Amino acid sequence: MAVTITGRYIGNLKMELEHGPSGTHLVTAAPTDNMGDGSSFSPTDLVAAAIGACMITTMGIVAARHGIELGATHFRVEKHMTTEAPRRIAALPVEIHAPAAWTAEQRQLMERTAHTCPVHRSLIPEVDKPVTFVYDL
Repeated sequence: MAVTITGRYIGNLKMELEHGPSGTHLVTAAPTDNMGDGSSFSPTDLVAAAIGACMITTMGIVAARHGIELGATHFRVEKHMTTEAPRRIAALPVEIHAPAAWTAEQRQLMERTAHTCPVHRSLIPEVDKPVTFVYDL
């Protein structure tokens, strides 16, 4: 199934995006380190957000199948850009905070699942994307 997302330039290095199926709108802005005002997510910020959201969403799908409670599982991701041209994402270290009560087997399943999310698997190998799990919830 294909999903259509449309976008239109609205000036000042900003884009308005529309998610076809839901009609949800999102505005992006160029970051301050690349001629923009940083007033919203940049396109590369969306990639950073996507990897964390994708990992936990995928974990949620598998957790539901196995009766595992995700609770308040959450992520933190840092986006690091290259300093040389051409400009690209260099690294996306992800930290996932998950329930301390998970068994060793559940932890192994959820960690393996996070690494199989479509966004993680779609990024080129040159993007460093280490994932750290913290069992503190």
